[in-house]
Amino acid sequence: MSKVVFIATANTAETIPAPLLDRMAVIELTGYTREEKFQIAKRHLIPRQIARHGLTRKQIRIADDAVYSLIDYYTREAGVRKLERSIASLCRKTTKRIAGGETSVTVKAADVLTMLGKHRYNPEVILDHDEVGIINGLAWTQVGGEIMQLEISAMPGTGKIELTGSLGNVMQESAKAAVSFVRANADRFAVDPDFYKNTDIHIHATEAAIPKDGPSAGVTMTVGLVSALSGRAVRRDVAMTGEVTIRGRVLPIGGLKEKSMAAYRGGAKTVFIPKANIPDLDEVDPIIKEHLEFV
Repeated sequence: MSKVVFIATANTAETIPAPLLDRMAVIELTGYTREEKFQIAKRHLIPRQIARHGLTRKQIRIADDAVYSLIDYYTREAGVRKLERSIASLCRKTTKRIAGGETSVTVKAADVLTMLGKHRYNPEVILDHDEVGIINGLAWTQVGGEIMQLEISAMPGTGKIELTGSLGNVMQESAKAAVSFVRANADRFAVDPDFYKNTDIHIHATEAAIPKDGPSAGVTMTVGLVSALSGRAVRRDVAMTGEVTIRGRVLPIGGLKEKSMAAYRGGAKTVFIPKANIPDLDEVDPIIKEHLEFV
């Protein structure tokens, strides 16, 4: 048995018992980005499903916007299993239409809605206009990156801080660090230095049913706090990620590749990242770097 290699797979290492994990050599494979899924579908999944359903390329054509629609609105996964099942469903419905007398079918994004029904997922996108206290954070999940909008309200009170949206311990500590930094630099940001005495602050992360944790929302919370306390709106096309300390240092984060894809997909134009993450830009898809300004 000493010469046998056991290979195990898991969607997350967090649920593996620590003694077992310590004895394993862990190889992490990140999920496919939106563009990678598109290329896999075009080159491999669609031709395979067309052949399996007895169709030809002349009988069915799945447009690029239809493939992106499947990725964005009908699947939420790190791999492509559900994407292939969705493509197979389109092929079956096309086969039925051809059996009914049609000679060829072109599937566009609008046709996907008709053939597969209402959208199963709606990716978070930027707001229609700038608002005070609402800012775009970026989160890494097991199925890729997501825009995570943070809403921060400041109201007359006694200095209470309310945190909602299924925030984990690390994220709650990031909020407290952000509050301490803003307190220490109140004059610099033109906010009331006594806000911690006479103002209640409520920080809420959208999609409250999904648990969230990690330090990378620290800089987002800081900017949102300054916006809420000063009444100055945040640009809606800006997204950001980074851990913030109580002295205002911004520390590096993980998952920049996936987070930048989420920003691009959600409509952001500018992404603020920690300086230490500049080397990670080499992993970001070229098409994303063309459309996003990284600061």
